[in-house]
Amino acid sequence: MADIQKEVLKVLPADKISDIAFEGANIVLYTKDKEYFLDNKGTIREAVQQFKKRMELRPDPSICMDPVKAEKEIEKMIPKEAGVTQFIFDPPRSQLIIHAEKPGVAIGKQGEILREISAKTNWVTVVKRVPPIRSKLIESIRSVLYENADYRKKFLDKTGHRVYDGWLREKKHEWVRVSFLGAARQVGRTCFLLQTPESRILIDCGIDPSEEGTESYPYLDAPEFNISEIDAVVVTHSHLDHSGLIPYLFKFGYNGPIYCTAPTRDVMALLQLDMIKIQRNEGKDPIFTTEEIRKMVLHTICLDYEEVTDITPDVRLTLYNAGHVIGSAIVHFNIGNGLHNLAYTGDLKYARTNLLEAGNTQFARLETLMIESTYGGKGNIMAETEADDYMVKVIKDTFERGGKVLMPVLGSGRAQEVMMIVERLSREGRIPKAPVYVDGMLWDITAIHTAYPEFLNRNVRQSFYGTEGNPFLSDIFKQVGSNKERQQIIQEEGPCLILATSGMLQGGPSVEYLKNLAEGSKHSLIFSCYQPPGSLGHRIREGEKEIMMNDGKSYVMKINMDVHRVEITNHSDRRQLMNFIKRCNPQPRKVIIVHGESSRCLDLAASIHQQFRIETVAPKNLDVIRIK
Repeated sequence: MADIQKEVLKVLPADKISDIAFEGANIVLYTKDKEYFLDNKGTIREAVQQFKKRMELRPDPSICMDPVKAEKEIEKMIPKEAGVTQFIFDPPRSQLIIHAEKPGVAIGKQGEILREISAKTNWVTVVKRVPPIRSKLIESIRSVLYENADYRKKFLDKTGHRVYDGWLREKKHEWVRVSFLGAARQVGRTCFLLQTPESRILIDCGIDPSEEGTESYPYLDAPEFNISEIDAVVVTHSHLDHSGLIPYLFKFGYNGPIYCTAPTRDVMALLQLDMIKIQRNEGKDPIFTTEEIRKMVLHTICLDYEEVTDITPDVRLTLYNAGHVIGSAIVHFNIGNGLHNLAYTGDLKYARTNLLEAGNTQFARLETLMIESTYGGKGNIMAETEADDYMVKVIKDTFERGGKVLMPVLGSGRAQEVMMIVERLSREGRIPKAPVYVDGMLWDITAIHTAYPEFLNRNVRQSFYGTEGNPFLSDIFKQVGSNKERQQIIQEEGPCLILATSGMLQGGPSVEYLKNLAEGSKHSLIFSCYQPPGSLGHRIREGEKEIMMNDGKSYVMKINMDVHRVEITNHSDRRQLMNFIKRCNPQPRKVIIVHGESSRCLDLAASIHQQFRIETVAPKNLDVIRIK
């Protein structure tokens, strides 16, 4: 593989290819011959079949039409109903990105408009969806990528050279091992180090939101962790307990690729920015800055589900739907030439939800499975229909007495599920019509959901385009963007539902609402996500009625509002976790249980071993397990 570029050029017409480069594991070829660009006579397909690598032919930047002239020509070709809002030219990569409200119309029947654009302008065109709800964050991320096109091209080429240029380390024996730097017999600070003789791959790098200081970070001081040796970081999903410390890696010298889905990239950037804001509001120095988040975005390589890519010379990565939140992934590693196959579920939902399809269970090969156990204890069986009915009853009863319902939610996942449920119930007349306030960051995350309908389940996608319309655009939803608006909501009379972060009441607007509503007996507080021991949410949920608070001065906050616990989460419960193992195809030979309280990890490990006769282990933090 060290000379794959030279080998590829040997099988293609020598006078047709002007340049060759890597974009990650993909190979990009450039030509100055317009006719060859439009019709390469199947030569590129033959090269793909021979080398089994993704290849793309693009026009050399020197033959692309002037952007100003090209834009005028393209405006004549694309129907107005496509709703084109922006043309962005990426000259180093000969790409034109068109943002359109209706991408299908801009692409044309079987791609005919894109072919016409290529023929007339010599630009390779990519059409991206404009979210129905405007998101400044998505616009900012896209502008960072486009404004740094030269850097991005060089970075992707460098990443490809790491994959193809041969081994850096001496290979005496074949082995695979995993170090557990966080989330072993705990929920939070997820971080695992996958090592082979050649590769060092970090899987997630999160924080523990319920802890303070270094106790909330993974064990990055472990002897086997050396940031200068890390080849790649793979992120399962956007929640801060999996992604919250990734910008910190760039602060301390990491300069390699981050692999995840596009929704994960967008949402985790938003959550990290919010994390900085909360730390500053609490008078703390943020552990990283927006500059490190910008670097993270620039170094992120987005993959679709079931897209296979090499990430080091001996590791191939595939992402599968995990069903947890938008873009969440089961990460599958094919290690060596068939040496071993490892999959980590990340946070998993093995059931169809209002938003997402159930997590994937079908793999080409699988020897070792790492699985979460947040709700892995024997008693963690959730009656989901009854819980939704109970939530509806609480909302209805509170509205009828003129109270407000506060639901602290995680930024991504349950909030959008609740929005879908409430919109439907309001439309059907099952609950009194009242405003649903979506505070700040949640609105941006909802906008991200509308930007990536292909990651949502079939019913939601159909509703986006059908007669019912996009449920997130209902007039019951009101965006909250400032503290002034927050105070108006608190002071105004009448019922409403408030969705606000943080879901664990660890800072953020949810705590501000709580301070003002806690003593009102007509109001209700609904917990719907995991509350880690020690968190404010956990203390209130377990029945504490007087909480010592400190806002410059100490005072006691009395909890007079009704407190309700609705155990519906975007995690699998005990029954779903066991069903996931049962349906895994092929069955793993070994299951490693992580991401759960100690008792739940051990309980799930014992049950899997007893029922399926599979070897199981529930490691502790700083354990190292050789899996091959």
